Amino acid sequence: MELKDKVALITGGASGLGKATVEAFVKKGAKAVILDINEDKALEIINNLGEDKVMFISTDIMKEDPVVEAINKIKDNLGGLHVAVNCAGTGYPGRILGKEAPHPLDAFQFIVNLNLVGTFNVMRIAAELMDKNEPDDKGEKGVIINTASIAGIEGQIGQSAYSASKAGVIGLTITAARDLARHAIRVCTIAPGIFDTPLMQLAPDKVRDPLLESTQFPHRFGQPNEFADLAVHIVENSYLNGETIRLDSGMRMKPR
Repeated sequence: MELKDKVALITGGASGLGKATVEAFVKKGAKAVILDINEDKALEIINNLGEDKVMFISTDIMKEDPVVEAINKIKDNLGGLHVAVNCAGTGYPGRILGKEAPHPLDAFQFIVNLNLVGTFNVMRIAAELMDKNEPDDKGEKGVIINTASIAGIEGQIGQSAYSASKAGVIGLTITAARDLARHAIRVCTIAPGIFDTPLMQLAPDKVRDPLLESTQFPHRFGQPNEFADLAVHIVENSYLNGETIRLDSGMRMKPR
């Protein structure tokens, strides 16, 4: 699917990997819609790229009604939806048995709700609107890209909640692709390694250094624009479907 003149929503699009994806899609000629809760950062992006190219909708992706309302706004204002990229998510560090108590159950539930349930919530409602599109010249109606993590395959100590949520996204990929095949909607997942996002830049050296050591070639952290480049390629390559793609320089996570 060509991105030019298409409508794409990006959850978590106000910062990090999502922001880079917004910028890359706009450069390709798409209209980008940011679904996020960080209005200030989203408005900065709109000021930089232009309100004719980027739209912001404050959205709690973990709840049904706000996502339904956001998709309806996209339909009413832009006429339809062709691409959805789920970048919203976060982590919580904690061992199953900590020094003083077991892992907090509410923290585990929150991470799974945001990273996995939120992804599924947006995917299902976005797909309903995509299904109303006329197929393009390749027979496609839409493309959905979800974000997992290599932690969903080989999580480190203290990553129980994050790893479980991202493993769920990976497990969802082929099923979603099969479910939506008859609707001409493709689904792929990107599983990033360690990327040099603003959050990672705040991490102390004792956290960053072991992670950097485990990268192979290139021996560095990934750049957000490299994630965005892959998202663009997935949209444009019509034979990519049902696949989880590691984007990690060949690194393998150590236990800690």
